Amino acid sequence: MFKSLHSRHNKIYLDKLRKLRESRQLRQADLGKLLGRSQGWVSYVECGETTLDIIELRQWLDALGCKFMLFVKELDAELRELEKLRLRAKPRNRRPRGVLTQLLQGVPLDKAVPAPAPSRTAANGRATKSRIQR
Repeated sequence: MFKSLHSRHNKIYLDKLRKLRESRQLRQADLGKLLGRSQGWVSYVECGETTLDIIELRQWLDALGCKFMLFVKELDAELRELEKLRLRAKPRNRRPRGVLTQLLQGVPLDKAVPAPAPSRTAANGRATKSRIQR
């Protein structure tokens, strides 16, 4: 399951909320008073400990004098830009496939590259010790 609370998308959203408040030169306590909430609640929202539902987001933006649809459109544009950057990311180097798979894909036997043998590791991820024979 995708955890949206700790995603890059959520970080952009929260940064946008915080920067909007700061651009209005308001402290968290000031915004809290405008919303009828505490400074701590505003802090929890801005750091991602508490989420806003759509109605609370609208109230938050109204208190800051920001149009709801403008905020959402700007956020959407920023998130789409992030997706474009992620899609352009360089793909990881993949392990060579097994000889049988390569043959099935039409790679001649003399050009097939064997996959490296998997390393021996214990269940906890550490390399196993070889036994010493007496």
